[in-house]
Amino acid sequence: MALAVMAKRFPDGYFVEPHDHPRDQLIYAVAGLMRVATSDDTWVVPPDRALFMPADIEHSIEICGNVEMRSLYITPLKASTIKVLKVHSLLRELITHLGREPIDYSGNKRAEQIAALIRIELIEAEALPLNIPLPRDERLRRVCQRLMNDPSTTLPLEQLADDAGASSKTLARLCARELGMSFSAWRRRVRFSKAMELLDGGQPMKQVARSCGYESPSAFTYAFRKEFGMAPSGLRK
Repeated sequence: MALAVMAKRFPDGYFVEPHDHPRDQLIYAVAGLMRVATSDDTWVVPPDRALFMPADIEHSIEICGNVEMRSLYITPLKASTIKVLKVHSLLRELITHLGREPIDYSGNKRAEQIAALIRIELIEAEALPLNIPLPRDERLRRVCQRLMNDPSTTLPLEQLADDAGASSKTLARLCARELGMSFSAWRRRVRFSKAMELLDGGQPMKQVARSCGYESPSAFTYAFRKEFGMAPSGLRK
C-alpha cells in the first residue's frame, strides 16, 4: 500500500526516543501538542497541524499534554522536505475516513482513491514557519540555548554576546549563515513555540504574553497575527 494510517495516544510528558522510518511519515496532532526534533532543527506541532517527516531522518518526539496522534506512513514522495503544514478540513476528513478502513485496504477502490487524494494534498501543502533551526557554532548555540530556556528574556543581542565570547556582529553573521534568518526572527520563533505550548495548556493570554517576552497581550497578539495570519486564540479548542 502507498499509504497507511495509525491512531495512537500518548500521555503528557511521554518521550519517543530518536528513531527513523523507511517510509515518509505525517505526524498529526488531532489534540495536544508535540515537539519533534532532529539533529539540526526543532518543530512545534500544535493541534490541527502536522509535521511531514521524510524517510530515513532520525527524529524524537516530546509529548506536551495528552496527545491524540494520527501517523500516516507513506511510500516516499519525490523531493520531499521536513515541513509543518495546516491540516485543513479536506485533509482532516480524508485522514479520518482512511483511518476507519482496515490497515490493508488493497482492492478497496474507495480507500485507494482517498489515499491518492491525501498524497496530492501533502505534495501541494505549504510549509508553516514553525521550525526552530539550531546552530552548530558553540558561541551562537550558547545564546540560543539561553533564549530557549527562557523565552521571556528581552536582552538585545549586544548584551547576550557578552556571555558568548563573540561580538554581536559576529553572532549576527552566524545567525544569517547557520539559522537562515535574523536573530530577531529566530527569537520570535522560540517565543511563538513556547506560546503555543502555553495556549494548549490553557494559560491566560496575559501570562502567555509575559512568559514570551511581550509587555501586553495586545502586543503579543499583534506579533502572532503578523507571523501566522491568525490570532493566538484560534489555537484554543
